[in-house]
Amino acid sequence: MKEEYLKVFEAIAAIPPGRVASYGAIAARAGLPGRARLVGRLLGEVPDGMTLPWFRVLRSNGQIAMPPGSRGFREQSRLLRAEGVEVKNGRVPLSRFGLDADVDRELWGIPGR
Repeated sequence: MKEEYLKVFEAIAAIPPGRVASYGAIAARAGLPGRARLVGRLLGEVPDGMTLPWFRVLRSNGQIAMPPGSRGFREQSRLLRAEGVEVKNGRVPLSRFGLDADVDRELWGIPGR
């Protein structure tokens, strides 16, 4: 297996429970900026025996990439909600649940609210 593929799988595996990341963010963390489509392709080709938190990877706008109402869409929504991630209309607010969300905002809340 190519080393760059392993880096993508490692970046996905590193997403902690209750957080999400976009395909593009995973590509960047793996040292492959601009290769979001590669991340999506590799998620469909995970080697046998490797378990990844695939459901924590979303589109850049926080949207689930699978067709709404499909079995995969429902499963991804269920798994995210089980970790406390808010999913509304197939979208997760990245400002709250994204891997790169502002730590100060997470700790202290959004000023004025």
